[in-house]
Amino acid sequence: MSLPEITASTANPAELDVDVLVVGLASNGEGSQIATSGLTAELADALLDAATAVGADSDRNNTCRIPAPPGFACTSIVLTGLGAGTPSANDLREVSGYAAQNIQKVSRVAYALPATTSDDLLAVAEGALIGSHRIQKTNVPGEAAVSLQTITVCGKASPTDLNLARIRAEAIWRVRDLVALPPNVLHPQSFVERVTAMASSLDISIEVLDEAALRDQGYGGLTAVGQGSTNPPRMMILRWAPPSATRHIALVGKGITFDSGGLSLKPANSMVGMKYDMTGAAVVSAVVLASAASATSTAVTAWVCLAENMPSGSASRPNDVITIKNGTTVEILNTDAEGRLVLADGLSAASVENPDLIIDVATLTGAARVALGERYAGLMGSEDAVSEVHEAAKNAGELVWPMPLPEELRSLLKTDVADIANAKPGNTLGGMLVAGLFLREFIGVDSDGNRLPWAHLDIAGPAENSSGAWGYTPKGPTGALTRTLLEIVGAKPPVTK
Repeated sequence: MSLPEITASTANPAELDVDVLVVGLASNGEGSQIATSGLTAELADALLDAATAVGADSDRNNTCRIPAPPGFACTSIVLTGLGAGTPSANDLREVSGYAAQNIQKVSRVAYALPATTSDDLLAVAEGALIGSHRIQKTNVPGEAAVSLQTITVCGKASPTDLNLARIRAEAIWRVRDLVALPPNVLHPQSFVERVTAMASSLDISIEVLDEAALRDQGYGGLTAVGQGSTNPPRMMILRWAPPSATRHIALVGKGITFDSGGLSLKPANSMVGMKYDMTGAAVVSAVVLASAASATSTAVTAWVCLAENMPSGSASRPNDVITIKNGTTVEILNTDAEGRLVLADGLSAASVENPDLIIDVATLTGAARVALGERYAGLMGSEDAVSEVHEAAKNAGELVWPMPLPEELRSLLKTDVADIANAKPGNTLGGMLVAGLFLREFIGVDSDGNRLPWAHLDIAGPAENSSGAWGYTPKGPTGALTRTLLEIVGAKPPVTK
């Protein structure tokens, strides 16, 4: 399934010849009102009467589809709840996305929502595109009998903004599509091949280290995690390096294409869904692709740490001691705490290049889901980096929650035979925080001996939505935090004065 064409129109919404016209239904304290622009009072009243007759709900995350009343050129109208108050750009993105999720088997849809600024229109376009994504069944040829071809945003949106909306939405589509693939289809090498194909038309350099190169170059974490599988590990390095770049950001993504737990085997039920454990790798890959497509002035490098964590006679054992890329030795006490081992290699390698900011993204701990649920990502790291990511998430309308890195928990990772252990068997306290403390050990220092700016995003919660759809977020893989990273790297239109 490919992204639909995105266009803008300043015509009267009632005159648009489309299958579905999306119109806002807002609460005004005394009841509901039609929230759009361009409709005559007579048509708006007729539409409100029709909405009232079917009991349409004006609360957010509600839609109602009705036949178009006389005077409309469209076939049907979807009323989408706006709630009370003036909607922000982030609200409009969520509202249009929710409407898009609930529109099926049509080819032309127009969105006539109360968007008054260029940011509002960009948000409507972006939400409509993101919400139009559908997971395709594996090995089932063809697409739906009717697939969405065109989205029209009502208002004066520039081609630059519409193209940016498409680039941003495509990044999320790519994450969702990669994460949805079954683990017998997506493994480290096939991940590399798929992302390489996505980058074929972009000015991105790609370097891939196979298992021999990883072993020879000292990537002990990836080697240890991947050595139990018949699908060997890979390090994929994607670089967007614009001329005269103003900043360099390094992204490190956890890419465990399936996590059985290794010899510290997960219970059977806990293995279901472990194909999602490569979401961080999908996110950072998609962000580099979008950075190149939107020609950001920021250089972006993604260190994509790919492995399959499986038990076998060649798998790593508890009590094995390995050496990470930066020379730090690690005693493996839990082979199911493997994500931090591959990230340790990625963070070590990224640090060598002395970037202005390092951000790692990982479905790292179940503790993050327990503490924060499925909508918030845990955010840890150095103060300035955490502040920047937190602000970017607010701007992007995504949810993160800053968490501490308590020094007293570092002692849980002490070991007599290595520099650090990867886990404390039996410990149930502060698992998300302990994992963050482990990762911090692999952040390099600058010429003055100060640790490089670094933020860690534990997306174990928001990477997968196990409940009902909301906003532009579907059930299943979400692409969460992709938009936050795009905000940080600068995938945005030029500022207009």
